[in-house]
Amino acid sequence: MHVTTAIATTHAPSAAHLYNQGIQIGDLVFCSGQLPLIAESGVLVGPNDPGAQTRQVFANVAAVLAAAGSSLEHVVKATIFLTSMEDVAAVNAVYAETFTGTKPARSCIAVRALPHPDALVEIEVVATRAPSSE
Repeated sequence: MHVTTAIATTHAPSAAHLYNQGIQIGDLVFCSGQLPLIAESGVLVGPNDPGAQTRQVFANVAAVLAAAGSSLEHVVKATIFLTSMEDVAAVNAVYAETFTGTKPARSCIAVRALPHPDALVEIEVVATRAPSSE
């Protein structure tokens, strides 16, 4: 039986009391959807700039993964939520900068709205934990 562990970090926006920033079970890390918010201030990055928002989202995802002993290099599945499919090209440009090796499996979904009224993108991922250096 695998033990489920909640992942929390102050380097990504805090989670509402109804969910965790991430969950680890065995060697898998499930990162909750991240918005383009600065962790320390809660300020939204780049209103009307899907590229800047995507960079901040990946910074937040990376922080949650690091708290779980993983990294963006270990992402096996990404799910992207966009408020407009017109932003796909800008998001894809940052995505390609972020994942330079083997690309993870991916879904990209258009949604009516995200939890923050000015957010254009939210991304959730599944990753494996980084191998230990023992």
